[in-house]
Amino acid sequence: MDSTTTIAVASIIMAGLTTAIGSIGPAFAEGRAVAQALSSIAQQPDSSNTITRTLFVGLAMIESTAIYCFVVSMILLFANPFWNHLTQ
Repeated sequence: MDSTTTIAVASIIMAGLTTAIGSIGPAFAEGRAVAQALSSIAQQPDSSNTITRTLFVGLAMIESTAIYCFVVSMILLFANPFWNHLTQ
């Protein structure tokens, strides 16, 4: 197996791992955040507006982690910086 194939295989495997870990982690975090928010709203219904607002900000930050992982995997597949080292 030459070095080009090795880099291609490593890039594909790492992109798959990045996508898998980057989607599983935020999914668990979002589920936990929603569960805690619902529990908090059930215990303190008067502060539901504040809890809901904080929940949405937190969900957006958690979701951005998944988007970053997706972008990194796309860079590994379509704009891998190691290809330039190999071609020179």
